[in-house]
Amino acid sequence: MDPGGKVVVVTGGANGIGRALAHRFAAEDARVVIADLDGAGASAVAREIAAAPRGHALGVSCDVTVDAEVARLIGATEDAFGPVDLFCANAGVAVGQDPGTPDEVWDLAFGVNVRAHVLAARHLLPGWLERGAGYFLSTASAAGLLTQIGSAPYAVTKHAAVAFAEWLSVTYGDRGIRVSCLCPMGVNTSLLHHGQSTDGTDPGAAAAAAVVTQTGAVLEPEAVAEVVISALRDERFLILPHPEVLTFFQRKASDYDRWIAGMRRLRSRIIPS
Repeated sequence: MDPGGKVVVVTGGANGIGRALAHRFAAEDARVVIADLDGAGASAVAREIAAAPRGHALGVSCDVTVDAEVARLIGATEDAFGPVDLFCANAGVAVGQDPGTPDEVWDLAFGVNVRAHVLAARHLLPGWLERGAGYFLSTASAAGLLTQIGSAPYAVTKHAAVAFAEWLSVTYGDRGIRVSCLCPMGVNTSLLHHGQSTDGTDPGAAAAAAVVTQTGAVLEPEAVAEVVISALRDERFLILPHPEVLTFFQRKASDYDRWIAGMRRLRSRIIPS
């Protein structure tokens, strides 16, 4: 998939990986719609892109957990630039700790990390299937292939995001729909910074941040965006900016009990009992 000239939507595009993706797609001459709950931030990124030569961008305020707002986002994109070619379901939250986490926090994690992907696909698939083409990029996490020490809601919902991306590809891949699933580890974003600055007030986030910084390099969002562009051109399903995640995943699959024992040891170092 060559993003040049394509119409691309990036949710969670006001900062972090989403912002880097929006700028990188724009550098390929794509027409980019940046969606975010932070509408002002989305518009600011759109202005940055539009200020560049041949830059075409639109910022849209959108709560990706609300069906009507997702429909409005896609409608605004079509009105501005035409049918969506590539939808990047990138918005995500890292919240909660364990089964005792309040229901509303669990609901938030499922809403943003999973249901938002379902809603986008619901609105996009009819047109994509009619045209015989469309690309869905899911930003999940290495936690979706492995797990997340410290945050049950994050681990569970990122697994679900990977599962939904797999299902889309299996179900519609023979009908022209392409799917990729982005699964990074540590990235220099506000999610990571939140975990590093909680001072014990958010044990789940602090543990998650400690794990990713101790087990791999912390990448800049722009480096992740470069990997994404390359993977989309190859139409690879699994996008791993941290190549070691594949090794960890293979070890998990080859000996589940040994992998779980190793993760318990890692957890005991991060969260002493």
